[in-house]
Amino acid sequence: MLQQLKILIMKKWLLNNKLLIAGIILGASAGYLYWQQIGCDSGTCQITSKWHNSTAYGAIMGGLLFSFFKKEKNGNTK
Repeated sequence: MLQQLKILIMKKWLLNNKLLIAGIILGASAGYLYWQQIGCDSGTCQITSKWHNSTAYGAIMGGLLFSFFKKEKNGNTK
């Protein structure tokens, strides 16, 4: 019973945050591709010198960008 409740809660959370999750995945992919294709050879660039920095930065930026498009449900309808 408790396990089924946890699964239902997780499904609801995933459905409510699917836009955010998509933004994180796309941003991380774009960050990794940016590092792979352009990157920084000298190692002086803080974000693009290592793949994990670029991927994390892309995930954060993608999540922030896609979260702007989420519609909030307002309980104050008149």
